[in-house]
Amino acid sequence: MKKFYKVFLILFIAFTAINLYAIDWQQKDILSDEDNLKFVFSAAAGVIGLILLFVMDAWSRIGVKQQ
Repeated sequence: MKKFYKVFLILFIAFTAINLYAIDWQQKDILSDEDNLKFVFSAAAGVIGLILLFVMDAWSRIGVKQQ
């Protein structure tokens, strides 16, 4: 994995972890509270970013010509 991808990997993991920590898990319905909803969407965006990061890394490895 290139250094560029490693930097974003760390950022997305930290971003997702902070948002998961901020969610109030004691509520009956997590998505009913407006404050929780913004953290849930932010954590989901971090997870999507992680998935896209691994896809981009795989595509960059496929494009490299082997000698």
